[in-house]
Amino acid sequence: MGQGTPGGLNRQGLPGDRKGDGSNKKEKKFEPAAPPARVGRKQRKQKGPERIKDYLLMEEEFVANQERLKPQEEKAEEDRSKVDDLRGSPMSVGNLEELIDENHAIVSSSVGPEYYVGILSFVDKDQLEPGCAILMHNKVLSVVGLLQDEVDPMVSVMKVEKAPLESYADIGGLDAQIQEIKEAVELPLTHPELYEDIGIKPPKGVILYGEPGTGKTLLAKAVANSTSATFLRVVGSELIQKYLGDGPKLVRELFRVADDLSPSIVFIDEIDAVGTKRTMLELLNQLDGFDSRGDVKVILATNRIESLDPALLRPGRIDRKIEFPLPDIKTRRRIFQIHTSRMTLADDVNLEEFVMTKDEFSGADIKAICTEAGLLALRERRMKVTHADFKKAKEKVMFKKKEGVPEGLYM
Repeated sequence: MGQGTPGGLNRQGLPGDRKGDGSNKKEKKFEPAAPPARVGRKQRKQKGPERIKDYLLMEEEFVANQERLKPQEEKAEEDRSKVDDLRGSPMSVGNLEELIDENHAIVSSSVGPEYYVGILSFVDKDQLEPGCAILMHNKVLSVVGLLQDEVDPMVSVMKVEKAPLESYADIGGLDAQIQEIKEAVELPLTHPELYEDIGIKPPKGVILYGEPGTGKTLLAKAVANSTSATFLRVVGSELIQKYLGDGPKLVRELFRVADDLSPSIVFIDEIDAVGTKRTMLELLNQLDGFDSRGDVKVILATNRIESLDPALLRPGRIDRKIEFPLPDIKTRRRIFQIHTSRMTLADDVNLEEFVMTKDEFSGADIKAICTEAGLLALRERRMKVTHADFKKAKEKVMFKKKEGVPEGLYM
């Protein structure tokens, strides 16, 4: 009994019993861990309610933005389709007469009446103003564009980029004429303070008149050469345009460009060719002007001053009239010296014979005689011009001058 009790206690508390329990655990088979559901990718987390709510909010915002931007996209697509329709189709140039509202205006063209038309949405309306040049659709005449360069191309051609090479030294005689044009045109541009000190306004312009070939255009070029002013040269016939209103518009553009490029000189040659009354009235209006044209001087030239409108020649518009007569003996001698200074003359040349002749020579005739004499020497391969060359040149020039003109027609 006594031994049994301790033995029983010993069996219950011995480590052998625990060892027996561990042996039972070792008897269990090894089971590897379960493979992942997806090989090579992360397993997606389950979407909770918060995540679903974020997606719904993003979707709602996207739909709202699409509904808000859809009208703008449709409008842009409409504008693109209009531009595509206009691309490649001819357009006409017109003038904007009056703005009615943001989308409508009254326009006119040089070939027709005025029209009430629409302004397309892609036109910059901030730059539209009455009188500006616009592009119009060829069929419906809607305003489709604005011409940024407002200068008429014809006026751009009239501008002389390089100063003329002629100077006062190239003019034979005409000392009185040179003095008068200096006082009326050159001095007000270079020293305007002199006129302010003496208390008078400088002349607006001068008119040069006289026989053809007496040096009117040459003197105007010499003035442009002696000043740094912009020189705009136009022939009177260029101011006569085909359509009604184009001539006055060209005159306005001419003086506007001259004002922008001031100080400037506007030289209008053959002013008697301006026969249309509207163009002449616009020229008078520009000469008067509501603003002072202090830095713009006008030089007119004609050989038929009797045919001009007296309103153009009155004081206040053209203050000085400078006459260019046929050259006298002293002037002829000086002109011959100028044109023969660079020529190689033979010893037998006697220019006094041509200076003292009774034939009426103009400055252009003398220049033509010298040029023709040089060409005759060149034809015979001679390096010197002889007296016989000058005699033949004189006969040829005088024959061409009087060719076809009956004797005594103007007597």
